[in-house]
Amino acid sequence: MLMKRDLSDCEALFNLLVHPDVFPFVRHRASSVEEYLFVTKQLIEAEEQGELISRTIIDEWGTPIGTITLFDIQNNAGFLGTWIGKPYHGMGYNEKAKSVFFDELFFSGNIERIYMKVRNTNERSRKAVLKLPYVQEVSATHPILVSQINKGAHQYDLFEISKDMYSLHMMRTAAEEPLVLANEA
Repeated sequence: MLMKRDLSDCEALFNLLVHPDVFPFVRHRASSVEEYLFVTKQLIEAEEQGELISRTIIDEWGTPIGTITLFDIQNNAGFLGTWIGKPYHGMGYNEKAKSVFFDELFFSGNIERIYMKVRNTNERSRKAVLKLPYVQEVSATHPILVSQINKGAHQYDLFEISKDMYSLHMMRTAAEEPLVLANEA
């Protein structure tokens, strides 16, 4: 489902990135495969410096279909950026990728909070975020952060996933799963 970023995936990812339904919402845009290689190399180096955590989203056959990244990491918190190629929209990859990534960040990493800023014109992303039962809209409770993210031309709503809310969700989900005994499997 997720793997560390690799330059060998850049051509496949670039071909998905340039779709008009994807390109406007991607943080690191590129106008050529070569430029995308350069950007990806910078992201890999930034991860080595502890500035971000980035993974390639892959499908069941190992094909790169998008990326998921925690940017601007400070004080055990960061901003999430995810994009998935148009042919893979609506197939459940977004939620699965987030779950695997959040497990890594919260349980193997040192992250306590994940913020998601969603452009208020991006209805697809807004719907995807609101499907996640552990997400809270925090635009009203974080006015300083909201004013910082809304300084540019685009306006964003702010959402937060805390380690505590995610952990509680995971415990509830595990408690709801039926117990399978070894002799029943």
